[in-house]
Amino acid sequence: MQLSRLLDNVQRTSTENVPGIELRGLAYDSRKVEPGYLFVAVKGEKTDGNLFAAQAVERGAAAILSENVVPASFSGCWIQVDNARRALAMAAASFYEHPTRSFELIGITGTNGKTSTAYLLESILLAARERVGVVSTIEYRGPEGAMPAERTTPESLDLQALFAQFVRQRCRFVVMEVSSHALDMERVHACRFRSAVFTNLTQDHLDYHRTMESYFRAKQRLFLGTGLGVPAQSLINRDDPRAAALEAACSGRCLTYSIDGGADFQMLETRLEKKGAWLRVLAAGKAFEMQTRLLGKPNLSNVLAAVAAASDLGIDVAAIQQGIEDCPAIPGRFEWIDRGQPFQVFVDYAHTPDALQKVLQTALELRPNRLLVVFGCGGERDRAKRSAMAAIAEKLADFCWITSDNPRSEDPLRILDEIATGFTSRSPRYRTEPDRRRAIRDALGEARPGDVVVIAGKGHETYQALADRTIRFDDREEARLALGELGFSS
Repeated sequence: MQLSRLLDNVQRTSTENVPGIELRGLAYDSRKVEPGYLFVAVKGEKTDGNLFAAQAVERGAAAILSENVVPASFSGCWIQVDNARRALAMAAASFYEHPTRSFELIGITGTNGKTSTAYLLESILLAARERVGVVSTIEYRGPEGAMPAERTTPESLDLQALFAQFVRQRCRFVVMEVSSHALDMERVHACRFRSAVFTNLTQDHLDYHRTMESYFRAKQRLFLGTGLGVPAQSLINRDDPRAAALEAACSGRCLTYSIDGGADFQMLETRLEKKGAWLRVLAAGKAFEMQTRLLGKPNLSNVLAAVAAASDLGIDVAAIQQGIEDCPAIPGRFEWIDRGQPFQVFVDYAHTPDALQKVLQTALELRPNRLLVVFGCGGERDRAKRSAMAAIAEKLADFCWITSDNPRSEDPLRILDEIATGFTSRSPRYRTEPDRRRAIRDALGEARPGDVVVIAGKGHETYQALADRTIRFDDREEARLALGELGFSS
């Protein structure tokens, strides 16, 4: 593609004519530059792509795109722009011929529930015999296979390349989790969204956003448009305190859902069953019933969000019912670990105060003799939530093991000390064990018939990030191994 065509919609600071260079590709990582590539120098949180412009040229870059003024010593093609991240997104969309114009893109944003809602909606669309792509925290997948997810929402160049694969695989729908980081960093700029779904907003990522208001504004950007117009349809959880502000900001068509009533889509009746729940919902003015394998009040909201999104896409009731019933347990989302033990064990991704509260409340719905919980907090992340999570665990659980999550470069013992400040009881019902494997084994070893054990924080993750390395670690695998050691094997 000609460089001039690639930059047609990119706002440039420099006024010089763009030379007629034929580009073979784009890269924002200098190590991935090949001859004939455009290198986009993006400023990140930890490094600055401009520091690697010379390396990109050595590898054969035909042009450099940057927010910086061209260095005096540089003699090649240097294009200065106002916003390198937005320019990268626009250039990537152009290079891949705007794939989001070829399918219906449904974006799901919120602190919690994005993955579950995405999986439920995908299941409904598959029940309707549609070809579907999914971009989720767990994996990216389409009709021809899946790959592990590196982050919830890929960088714009990688995202557009993935979308182009979905076009080749003839997807009619793509369901995507959209993180606040992705919105703030312009990763989804130049994407055309058919629908935007809001699940909720609770404390998280304040290490990045600093304030809840800033966090909300980042989420709000999905509903205001990402460069190709506003979404044709917004679907908002009216049970969340931010719903009214978001509804007021939406300039496109807006529908609401609520498990408490007073919305376009409502949960009329629920009944907890042995391995799931029976539901009766109101959708588009009509009531119908369905079964789900997913447990807990948060999942009722996720089911309703998926039902609302599918209804708005024109999916018939029979496919919606079948899709909700067919949707299996979602990896690491209140995932049941069963080896025939006389107590229940669940692994969940809950790593925020609100998510931990909801998962423990869900566990209490099972009426356990005792509720035991294993949890920790990640390093280099919002420190304010550490004591808050302890307070919630102390209030709802009978006993806790606080342990390492992904400590990263922080001292694990310091993280545990900060968590422990949230426990206020004079006879604390918790134990500190920095070795996560040992904490899981201790908790399962102490469980008795009728108890429920919740292992929270890492969910589907298959690794643990330490200061000097990343090791393989899967809570589900560790729980199964520990149960085996205790003599449970069925």
